[in-house]
Amino acid sequence: METRKMYIDGAWVESMSGKTFDSVNPATGEVIAVITEAGVEDARLAVAAAKKSFYETREWRDMDSQTRGDILLKIADRMDEARDELARLDCMDMGKPLREAEADVDDAIHNFCYYSSLIKTPHGGVYEVNEGFGKMHSYTVHEPTGVCALITPWNYPLLMGVWKLAPALAAGNSVVYKPSSNCVLSSIRLFEIFDELLPKGCANLVLGPGGTIGNELAANEDVDMITFTGSTAVGQSIMRAAAGNVKKIGLELGGKSPNIIFADADLEGAVEWAMIGIFLNQGAICSAGSRILVEESFAEPFIRRLAERANAITIGNPLENPDMGAIVSESQMNKILGYIKKGVEEGATLVCGGERYTEGECAKGYFIRPTVFADCTNEMTIVKEEIFGPVVTVQTFRTEKEAVDLANSSEYGLAGAVYTKDGARALRVIKELRAGITWINCYNPCFNEAPWGGYKKSGIGRELGVHGLEEYQEIKQININLNPGIVGWYEH
Repeated sequence: METRKMYIDGAWVESMSGKTFDSVNPATGEVIAVITEAGVEDARLAVAAAKKSFYETREWRDMDSQTRGDILLKIADRMDEARDELARLDCMDMGKPLREAEADVDDAIHNFCYYSSLIKTPHGGVYEVNEGFGKMHSYTVHEPTGVCALITPWNYPLLMGVWKLAPALAAGNSVVYKPSSNCVLSSIRLFEIFDELLPKGCANLVLGPGGTIGNELAANEDVDMITFTGSTAVGQSIMRAAAGNVKKIGLELGGKSPNIIFADADLEGAVEWAMIGIFLNQGAICSAGSRILVEESFAEPFIRRLAERANAITIGNPLENPDMGAIVSESQMNKILGYIKKGVEEGATLVCGGERYTEGECAKGYFIRPTVFADCTNEMTIVKEEIFGPVVTVQTFRTEKEAVDLANSSEYGLAGAVYTKDGARALRVIKELRAGITWINCYNPCFNEAPWGGYKKSGIGRELGVHGLEEYQEIKQININLNPGIVGWYEH
């Protein structure tokens, strides 16, 4: 196979070491591509290219926002032309069902369109003040941050990258992008589009292990901002490495989100949304509703129906559009199976699933049956830790206060939902949840226009919406003296 290259300073290049790694289709176990593996020196070359682009050549930075926005729109058009290819790449590289990958591509296209429009809208404020030094005219402008390093996970290979790339580029920054080494093919294809449309050096792609490249990007003092989506433990290490030059930082980290279901909820609706909350994308979603909290009197029918629906989920080759696809890698599959074993050992009741799925052609790949645990307690590992797989725990509560206390007992605070026909109660409970993204009588809908991010150990900052653009900007205050001359400050 021809080695797929990374993109630095407007050129497709192999790594300085010559090392490569394999991209494996998790549904078949087959190698589908050979990828060049970057090291520290390659990351430094990418940073140097971005620095030169931003501080010296300045073509992208100094381009007016109307023109930048028009180019982002052209990127969206090129992505639309490559829609089927991009979707199939994510499907084969990550393991998600094809229809989910297609939805991701559509969302990514809309993201570029959204920021294309948003960057053309003036941001800032004008103030007139008359105090102390006399009459002053003060205003603010939003400027690009500089060299931005962007690191993303494997669960949404294309979409998570676009969530960062579109606003960072819209703001006029120069970027170094490192996707997860588990899934890089759609990122390479996206940068082929960038190669046609963006100035040299303003967008750079490095491919390889996060432990090597991620640490270099976080610690590199020529990087003005680093943003990362992934585990809390890695986010903490990035924070420590980024302290050297006190660079801006954005972190979208883990979650163990509560799905609170009261006894007056619609049974079928609550079960359907709970399944979307945990089994979509094979459960590999930071905001997954992995902790179901159900009112005690409603628990028996709810768990019974959830198990029936989970057992009916179809599993198979992602290209054939089953309900659930493959786990991204053998190591991730084994990690999930380890959590399931731990749940049984710690006394949780395994209601359904709990094992590798090996029927037919699936024996060659990495598949896990959708898994439901009941009789869970806060002390259990499966309740406390993020599993990032199709595994959900069920706990019960008797009162509204108990439901809120259970929901907020996690160290995470990314998302949460409430199901009830009582509108006042829904709003009361949502207000009490220590989480950044919440839903009432549904789970997981996400919009480019609305901010995304969490409380507590679920991260710092927000993606998407106006807030997502502002993450990649600095705000400058400019003051003009309208009455120039001596003010007599030192005359008494």
